[in-house]
Amino acid sequence: MIYVFLADGFEETEALVPVDMLRRLGCDVKTVGVSGRRVTGSHGISVEADLEEKDVETDSMEMVILPGGIPGTLNLEKSPIVRAAVEAAAESGAYIAAICAAPSILGHLGLLEGKKATCYPSFASELKGAEYVEEAVVVSGKIITGRGAGAALPFALQLGETLCGKEASEKLAKAICAE
Repeated sequence: MIYVFLADGFEETEALVPVDMLRRLGCDVKTVGVSGRRVTGSHGISVEADLEEKDVETDSMEMVILPGGIPGTLNLEKSPIVRAAVEAAAESGAYIAAICAAPSILGHLGLLEGKKATCYPSFASELKGAEYVEEAVVVSGKIITGRGAGAALPFALQLGETLCGKEASEKLAKAICAE
């Protein structure tokens, strides 16, 4: 199972582009509303999440995805269930993906120690223990980070490559005219 956590104030593009691309690849992706099933993004777009936090089952996680946005990232980090899911993913060897401001959560949890990571530039100091890299997408072990909303598509295609293989991701990129 792939969980995409949505908290009020999330960056819509950073959340929904990965959901869309991974579902096109046939991945089992569920959006999770942190404050209930109805969640409103930072630009006023409301989304009905597939699940509520209480429905998350960490034993079957393949990947956790954290979109950025303000105050979305701050609201994600306040959630004990989000933090527990990220820590469970780290312990079990599942993938953890975060974009924009959200990699700061991974830094605060100590999960970036000795890794390379990217994020929205003003959050670079929050990537505790990481080597900050100014790239659209950075893969470092089981952690995948993206720079911001402009990197949502490359981020999503990298998630697809990680989970479904390079050939599947390249085929999808061609199908949506990303190449």
